[in-house]
Parts: sequence; structure tokens; C-alpha cells
Amino acid sequence: MADALMPPAHPFDDDKLREECGVFGVVGVTDAANFVALGLHALQHRGQEAGGIVSHHPDHGFNSARRFGYVRDNFTKQSLMETLPGSLAIGHVRYSTSGSKGQTAIRDVQPFFGEFSMGGAAIAHNGNITNADALKRELIERGSIFQSSSDSECIIHLMARSLQRRVPERMQDALRRVEGAFSIVAMTRTKLIGVRDPLGVRPLVLGKIADGGYALSSETCALDIIGAELVREVEPGEMVVIEDGEVTSHRPFAQAKSRFCVFEHVYFSRPDSILGGRSVYETRRQIGVELAREAPVEADLVCPVPDSGTPAAIGFAHESGIPFGMGIIRNQYMGRTFIEPTEQIRNMGVRLKLNVNRALIKGKRVILVDDSVVRGTTSRKIREMILDAGAAEVHFRIASPPTAWPCFYGVDTPQREKLLAATMSEEEMRDHLSVDSLKFISLDGLYRAVGEAKGRKNSSPQYCDACFSGEYPVTPADMIEKGFEMKAAE
Repeated sequence: MADALMPPAHPFDDDKLREECGVFGVVGVTDAANFVALGLHALQHRGQEAGGIVSHHPDHGFNSARRFGYVRDNFTKQSLMETLPGSLAIGHVRYSTSGSKGQTAIRDVQPFFGEFSMGGAAIAHNGNITNADALKRELIERGSIFQSSSDSECIIHLMARSLQRRVPERMQDALRRVEGAFSIVAMTRTKLIGVRDPLGVRPLVLGKIADGGYALSSETCALDIIGAELVREVEPGEMVVIEDGEVTSHRPFAQAKSRFCVFEHVYFSRPDSILGGRSVYETRRQIGVELAREAPVEADLVCPVPDSGTPAAIGFAHESGIPFGMGIIRNQYMGRTFIEPTEQIRNMGVRLKLNVNRALIKGKRVILVDDSVVRGTTSRKIREMILDAGAAEVHFRIASPPTAWPCFYGVDTPQREKLLAATMSEEEMRDHLSVDSLKFISLDGLYRAVGEAKGRKNSSPQYCDACFSGEYPVTPADMIEKGFEMKAAE
């Protein structure tokens, strides 16, 4: 099973940016692994390639299960869940990193486990370590033996080399060596631990379960599914340790200004989650409002590209006064593997998962609202479908600025030369997509939509927006070593 491979992702799902991970953990409940399975199910949008759970029981020690595929297909089996007893458990769902789709071994699936002199510990990591190559070389030279290709395994090896006596202190030692983005859920025999990097790039929240239990999660929507109450976000640079029903807070890193990933608001997080005290759904609706103010156009119908474009399309329609309509219908039962993609099937393109509502579209000037344009391949196919259905005009409005730079902090992004906005102006993209008009929300408009009334502060941006601006809050050391050229200072 160690070298089993995941079936390839669906060939028409490659034109969106993807989060690579979701993490979840609970302590102080009976059958904790079942709670974790539910939480991972709610976080499935953050990673659909594989998942894993580690639990601990005083009599049975640590137990783990790692599987390829959906949570619902693996962690609902009673025979499997019975092998994960205990009141403490953590879990992880993932995509593989860019360039390795369909080549991931089961050994790369988290959580990772390490046995230390003071006892075992497991760790689940959301984010990306930007100096992992350098760390890995150093660790291997000093005798470490890596079992996976994941950058996250560096943390386990750094913990093993720490001279601290307790696991939380060893983790602090390890993470001080790490650069990049990390939101971590970890566990020992008795403790549930959550940590965010000093910039707080990736999300992590703390929830309280009835009868004294606690949960840590990438998003609040996973707290909802287990009936947990949101306590607060784990703050940037904070470590929380939960043991015996008590939560203690630690500050192991030098203080830094928060740079939360703005694309969590645009696309990654589920619309029913809360980020920074704001409803993700309401933020996306407000993005549509700002977009309608910045880029009005005469038209008959506002249609979302489902599902991620829907809240922004609702906001655009409300602000513009143009009727909203579901001009494109998504096949909710489209799986990632479906059937072997023969050339004939490939030529059907996005029609396998999206279909045009012809009766609504025919003869109309249509505004299509989507969350982003990455390579542009899906946008071209959707435009063809809309015109084939008899639309008079097709106008694209995009609920994010042009994605012109890759992300190195835990998002699966194509190489820069494959990003449409990296090589074309807005007008050139409009011609490439062959649409009547194309407009993106401005970076200032996006900031206003997420609650920054004065827009983006260029000298001190409030979010990580490197995928739009090229301004990286943490230098991607490994990628620079490989030849990546940073944006020149203005």
C-alpha cells in the first residue's frame, strides 16, 4: 500500500487555484476520531486527494489511518473507525503540491507521527515551508532519514533534534527554524496543540465542545458540523495548548504584523465560514458590489459561474439593478475521476460538469461573474457554451484582481508563465478569451470588500496578496535558489 497511487484528478478541474490542506483536531470527547472525520468532511473543499487521522487511547497508544480519496468514502467505515479509539485525535485532508498530481504515495499523507524520548507526537500542517529544501539538506547531512517528500516532515525531524524536554517546547524550537506559512494542529498523549506562523497567513480557529471538549480547525464551518461553539481565532504567532480542559496560550515567535491570505476571502474558505469576525458569504457578496461600482456594463442578466462565483454575482446584480439568473447549472454529482477521459470526452470540456440554461440565456446580454482567471482555459470554454446557447453578448467580471504571481505559502499555483495575467494585459486577456468585455476588481476594491475602507495600504499591506501584487511577505528562499525571480522593488 505504501506506493499506491491516487487516480488522476479530473482533467477539467485544473483551471482553479487550490488550497492544499485542511486540519482538524479534538480533545476531551468520546470517540474523538469520529468527530475528526466529521470535521474533515466539512473541510473536504480544502483537499480532496487524501486524508488521515491519528488518535490516542491510554490503553492502546497511538493509532493512525491514511487513505486516498474522499473522507466520506473512507472514514465512515465502522471497521476502520474502531481502530482509532481515544478521546484525542487530529486529522488532515490534502492536495499534493504543484507538479506531482497523481504521483503521491501514501507515505506523504498526513498527519505525520514521531516517537520521541518523552513520548510520541503527531502533526498536521496547512501551509508551505519556503526554506524546506535547505532544512532538509541540513537534516539529512546530520543523519535524519526522511520517509516522505512533504516539506512538513522537516518539523518532526527538527523536533527530534531539539534539546527541550516537553513536546510543545520542542515544537517551538522547530518552528523558529521554519520560514513560510503554517497553521498546525498537533497532539501528544494528553495535549492538543495549535500553532499559527507569525504572519498568520493560513487560518486556524479554536472551538469549544459541550462537556468540556475542545476543537481546532482550519475553518469555522467544521466546528458547526460537530456542534462546537467558536471561541476565537488562534492569533498569528500564537501557540495554544489544550490539556485537562484548560487552554493555555504561548507566544514563541517575535511579534510581526498579520498578513492573512486575502484569497481565503475570495475563494478558498467555504462561504458559511467566519474569517476575522466577518461572514465569508457577505464578504464575497460585497466583492460583487464593489465590482459593479468599478466596472459597470449594460446587460440583461447577471450569471454566476457556479459555485464559487455565486455570492459575488448576487452582489453585482443587487448593486447594478440587473436581474440575477442561474444561467449555468452545475452537475453536483460530477466526480473527480468519472470515466477515462478519451479524446472525445476531453473535447466535451466543461460540459461534463456545467450546462447552460438555454431558455434563460438566449438573446440576452450576459454578465458572467467568476472568482478568478488562472490559465483561462475554462473561461474560454464557458464563453463558447454561452454563445452556443444563443447569448447576444458575453461580459466577464472577475471577483479578484488578475492572478499574475504564484503562491508559495500552501496554494497549488501553476508556474508563473502559465498564469494568463503574467503574460497579458487586461485587454490582451479580453481578446484571448474572445469576450465583449473583461474586468477584474481592483486590489483596492478587494480590500474595501474585506472591510478596509481606505483600500490597500501600499507601504504596509494588511493581507498577503502576493498572487496579485508579487509582493511576498516571506522570501521564498527555496524557489529563489531554483531561479525564481522576485518582482523588482518599485
